[in-house]
Amino acid sequence: MKLVDLSIPLSIQTPAWPTYEPLQVKYFKRLAPNGANGQILTHSNHLGTHLDGEIHFYTPGKDIAALSLDFLCGPGAIVDLSDAAGDYDIYTSKMVEERVEVREGDILIIHTGYHRFGWDQPGADEVRYMVKHPGPDREFAEWCKAKRLKWLAIDCGSADHPMNTIIRQWMPRQAKEAEAHFQRKYGKPLAEVFTDDKYQLMHIELFPLGIIHAECVGGDIDLLLNRRATIGCFPWRFVDGESCISRIVAFVEDAEYETLVAAKAKLPRTKFGDAIGCRGPVG
Repeated sequence: MKLVDLSIPLSIQTPAWPTYEPLQVKYFKRLAPNGANGQILTHSNHLGTHLDGEIHFYTPGKDIAALSLDFLCGPGAIVDLSDAAGDYDIYTSKMVEERVEVREGDILIIHTGYHRFGWDQPGADEVRYMVKHPGPDREFAEWCKAKRLKWLAIDCGSADHPMNTIIRQWMPRQAKEAEAHFQRKYGKPLAEVFTDDKYQLMHIELFPLGIIHAECVGGDIDLLLNRRATIGCFPWRFVDGESCISRIVAFVEDAEYETLVAAKAKLPRTKFGDAIGCRGPVG
């Protein structure tokens, strides 16, 4: 069994979710004269590939340490929606089920293609990554409940649509852009689609049910689209942690891993060595 990394590189350049504390690194000692290098890190939990815990939005929920390894690892699916959803679009459960089998109790990783705009990519665009990515409406959240998903992951800034978060107020120019897009594509204004009772529904409505999610996945995700795999998330055993920076991986058989390595050798790569596949986001 081999592992495929689905985590993005973590650096002082990695953007945290808007307004959250970025990573700061300081050496407090060096090899000369101390005989060892040592660093102090300051950061929020919502930085790079990270797992949102229940208590991020649900006061009586579990902390990160309470999540068992059996919950964090298991069978799941990686779905590619990059051909179906672009800037400000809404994705649906139908789009998922048209592309991959999702079973009850699965882990689901959603590839929108917007990891291509991450800070580590040749086409880096922080605003598009955090503010313009597609997202779900309540239909999708209800489907997650019906499927009793363990947890989800997304390859962009949030599992919620950005215009269903506080970003809608913080980024008025992009909100105006999204408003025009919603009128054109859905025939409704933003305020009519994302009403107050739906606000951040992927967080507020699902976390009390134990259906949490990871954000900002990436790495070699382009090698594993529209297929099932065993998936694992490895946060710290973080007592009282509301969320946590994590390593997320897919487990594949040795023979398949060799095939993936051969396929990766033919693809362009990021400066950190991750594959850049042939399918990017629409639009």
